[in-house]
Amino acid sequence: MAVERTFSIVKPDAVARNLVGKIVSRFEEEGLRPIAMKRRHMSRREAEGFYAVHRGRPFYDELCDYMASGPCVLMVLEGENAIQRNRDVMGATNPAKAAPGTLRAMYAVDMGKNSVHGSDAPETARQETAYWFAETEINP
Repeated sequence: MAVERTFSIVKPDAVARNLVGKIVSRFEEEGLRPIAMKRRHMSRREAEGFYAVHRGRPFYDELCDYMASGPCVLMVLEGENAIQRNRDVMGATNPAKAAPGTLRAMYAVDMGKNSVHGSDAPETARQETAYWFAETEINP
């Protein structure tokens, strides 16, 4: 397997509950190394741009409001099969369907406030990383 990069967010609900350390530790335990990280309180406009792919869907406005409601931790993770590994560690979007021991099963408040985000494909990972990080901020 090749080493790849993915993008991840610790969302406002998890940051507010002081779960950043536990979540980052879990990624590290699973072989995902943070190579870029910053805490950011995104604006509504930034959230709208980041989630533009969902524009027009019923949950879009609520999602953008939520993501702009408090600070997040934005990360680039690197490791073998990083995109799928990150998604496996996070668990299903709906925490009621997330496997036991996954981050969403352990920490999500509900389907909207599900504590973490992760890219779903290589192209998405590149786009999402570039949205928040300059190449000079990523230190392998």
